[in-house]
Amino acid sequence: MSQWIRVASLDEINDEDVTRFDHGAKSFAIYRLGSRVYASDGLCTHEQAHLADGFLFEHEIECPKHNGRFDIRDGRAVRVPACVDMRIYPTKIEDGDIFIEI
Repeated sequence: MSQWIRVASLDEINDEDVTRFDHGAKSFAIYRLGSRVYASDGLCTHEQAHLADGFLFEHEIECPKHNGRFDIRDGRAVRVPACVDMRIYPTKIEDGDIFIEI
């Protein structure tokens, strides 16, 4: 069964930035591009590095370990050595707060 979890307020995440969010034993990466928010698994599928330590280039997150890249809109691995897509999660903003569905 899925549920909506509050992550943070929108103004806690800088525009064009990524932040780490841990819930239970799982880590997520939360991305903000203007008024849009995206969410993915927090670890790179290649070497398990935290994506929140990486760099956001428009709609791509670059892993800090080996520079593989993923499209944050659909989770596609778009640059090697990342070759396994990452999981993405639905997001919504309500009353200035960010929620992800897990």
